[in-house]
Amino acid sequence: MTTPPAYLAHTRPHLDAAELLTLFGTHAAGEAAARAARSRVLGNHLHFCRWRQVERLLAVLDTEHATGTVH
Repeated sequence: MTTPPAYLAHTRPHLDAAELLTLFGTHAAGEAAARAARSRVLGNHLHFCRWRQVERLLAVLDTEHATGTVH
């Protein structure tokens, strides 16, 4: 399993994740990974990081148990 994002500075990753979930359902994380890979090939490091963060967020949303420190 991937490490969850430690900090999200704005709502865009959440909005991107919600859109992918609406469009691709259970395959949303795979779509985010494909978009990250495509961005990497194109040399767009900003979009690569964006889609990797969305992919990690979707992985966290997909888990059924708490990860990290529980307070």
